[in-house]
Amino acid sequence: MLCFTYGSNMSRARLQARVPSARFMGVATLAKHRLRFHKKANDGSAKCDAEETGNPQDQVIGVIYEIADDEKPDLDRHEALGLGYEQKMVELETAWGHAQAWMYYATRLTGTLKPYHWYKQHVLVGARENGLPPDYIATIEATESIADPDRQRHERELSIYRG
Repeated sequence: MLCFTYGSNMSRARLQARVPSARFMGVATLAKHRLRFHKKANDGSAKCDAEETGNPQDQVIGVIYEIADDEKPDLDRHEALGLGYEQKMVELETAWGHAQAWMYYATRLTGTLKPYHWYKQHVLVGARENGLPPDYIATIEATESIADPDRQRHERELSIYRG
């Protein structure tokens, strides 16, 4: 099945740690949505959301991965499906034309929390390694993030990038 990722799961190391079958298919654009760091997470921080705006000027750029059907429940668990994220099928533009994929979207929103530095780093790693446009990456870089009070979690999260 095809999954559209736009947040921390754009990082291959992050996604494959969760679902080993994940195979990169390509970069894609989701129209009438905008990237927001406003999903209220259980760890006291904000995570990414592709907020539906209806505005044709807005777009979220992300990555399509193919994952094995039998690993989808594992990803659902990591994404807290039903506890802050739901899923929907979306129409995407790719280099090879139109594509359909499912994606997670936030249902618990916050206007006060910020992402942790490690989470923002996952998003940036994925954006860079998949060649997202420099101005889009700059927008992610400009997002204010905060230190995680749980230093062990910070180290654990970023350990996937150390050989």
